[in-house]
Amino acid sequence: MTLRRLFAAVALCALTQAHAASPEQVFARGSQFSQVKLSPGGEYLSAITKHEGKNKLLILDTETLKMKHAVFFPRNAQVGTYAWVNDERIVLAKEYLKGWSDHPIYYGELYAVNADGSRSTYLFGYNSGEQQTGSNLKKNTAIQATAYILDPLHDDEKFMLVEALPWSGANWQEGGADVYKVDVYRGTRKKVTRAPISYARFLTDSKGEVRVVSGEDKNNDTQVYFRNDGDWISSDKLNIGLDNFVPLSFAGDEQSFYAAGTEQGQTQGVYKINLQSGEKTKVIQDDRVDPANFWINEQTNQLYAVEFADGYPTYAFVDSKDERSQLLKSLLATLPGHQVQIVSEDRTGNLLVVFAANDRNPGDYYLFDRKNNKMRYLVSVNDALDLDKMAEVKPFDFTARDGTKIQAYLTLPQGVDAKNLPLVVNPHGGPHFVRDSWSFDAQNQLLASQGIAVLQVNFRGSGGYGRAFEEAGYGKWGSDIQHDIIDATRQVIADGTVDKDRICIVGGSFGGYSALQSSALAPDLFKCAIGFAGVYDLELMFKEGDVQTRDAGMAYLKKVLTQDKTLLKSMSPTHNVDKLKASILLVHGGNDERAPIEQYEAMADALKKANYPFKSLVMDDEGHGFYNEAHRAKYYAEMMDFLKPHLKL
Repeated sequence: MTLRRLFAAVALCALTQAHAASPEQVFARGSQFSQVKLSPGGEYLSAITKHEGKNKLLILDTETLKMKHAVFFPRNAQVGTYAWVNDERIVLAKEYLKGWSDHPIYYGELYAVNADGSRSTYLFGYNSGEQQTGSNLKKNTAIQATAYILDPLHDDEKFMLVEALPWSGANWQEGGADVYKVDVYRGTRKKVTRAPISYARFLTDSKGEVRVVSGEDKNNDTQVYFRNDGDWISSDKLNIGLDNFVPLSFAGDEQSFYAAGTEQGQTQGVYKINLQSGEKTKVIQDDRVDPANFWINEQTNQLYAVEFADGYPTYAFVDSKDERSQLLKSLLATLPGHQVQIVSEDRTGNLLVVFAANDRNPGDYYLFDRKNNKMRYLVSVNDALDLDKMAEVKPFDFTARDGTKIQAYLTLPQGVDAKNLPLVVNPHGGPHFVRDSWSFDAQNQLLASQGIAVLQVNFRGSGGYGRAFEEAGYGKWGSDIQHDIIDATRQVIADGTVDKDRICIVGGSFGGYSALQSSALAPDLFKCAIGFAGVYDLELMFKEGDVQTRDAGMAYLKKVLTQDKTLLKSMSPTHNVDKLKASILLVHGGNDERAPIEQYEAMADALKKANYPFKSLVMDDEGHGFYNEAHRAKYYAEMMDFLKPHLKL
């Protein structure tokens, strides 16, 4: 029996039937299963699923898949992330849906429960307005902080490590953090350490000791500290010489660890660093792209593989002869054409949960029994999809007008000759730290199902191609970045794939900005443009939204944009309406904090002032993206209705 069949049998959710739903509803459907995990002892299997639009935690017997318990909160609360902290106990984050915001709101509540539903209690946070935070081991005082699971300490039956961000005080504004050792049954706690840097990312060793932390100062510069006898020591004394530093795992001897970092604007590499001397040895680096994922062996808590995304995904191994490396290679051969990840395992490493996904499949979960060499299918992320009808995503390179080599992806409708196709250009958000990759994209697959090709461009400024490539987009939001998008579009016209008279551009966040700005720069190229949750007045970013509210956010804007008001206006769609020819649809959430509704209003006012016709869809109770499936389906339907006449479908 699979999880899906069990789920249907006990009627935990009314799954949408693919034959009864519109394409927009099918592709708007969120992940029906996620966070599939094994208990450390392997006796239980757990997963998050949807029930009445909210996340519910299922706890099953691994062998029989019979239900042991389910966690489902009333009203607007739901289950968030969770972890097994010992063989019988789970600790989970309790979060809230406020209206239909883009993401659930988390106030820091951690809730613990046994696999059979017994001994449930709150370890951190509030429950229905009553403070439930555990008391200090030495003093009965409450903590006003948002708690996150740092280390479950699987081999410790009683305690776990929790990272807590205080709500007030000296550390509050820039996200300083404390680490507590917390009793998983009573919630009592003892402070372990405080981060010496904001936006802390802690690293524990195999014994559960907090040893390394990295974070950013108010200028967004990464700082790294090592803990020795309870004191934090700055890595400046070790002269490591790496930027964008990310600690990954210890390297087996407790005196050295693996970390990712960059040197002199190159791509990010993986280094082995000695804690005593600061000596570093490069282990893995790709000449063109940064690592896309890092895989850690749960048995040893050590890095064993690095995934890259230069077009199609590839893997590099710290030690190709290592047992875990050999296992991943075997799984890749067993599930050909997929990206494969070991997402959970029991403490023996004999039972593993494996996740496999690719450009046509949002993902399947399997249970792999190493001892008996058996792979057991569990569940799909979205079983309403007919994977045989999904579209292929093809990576390709092109040369921009100034000679820069750029990578892009083209999603091609299945069963259609790839000539003179209608095209939707889909620029990604960010624009920095973010990139497109060879993976399943629901909106792109919806478009492809209607016979439309989709173009994604990793323009300069995108993350993932080294620091120099990313910095090449600084101050170039409205110029070079858009030229890359335009040049890629002209490339697929020139090679005959796309009909030059049937092209639209649709993007979200920075992609929404690009949709309008590219249309202003190349008015004869795009027949229509859809801006979803976009920023349209760059000067307004310094006054409205959540980025500019922090010192680090303001420093970021000054670095990646400019403070030259003339230049900001020249790169803002609100000041370039006179150059537009495309039909316009603006889509926005009224509760958007990243690109606040003032951005939509500024663009709408500019269009009205110029008597430029446009359509709009505003969801007052949504945020930076549509969280609610029904709202997402409504947007997809509006998008398709808007595109069809312009693409002559």
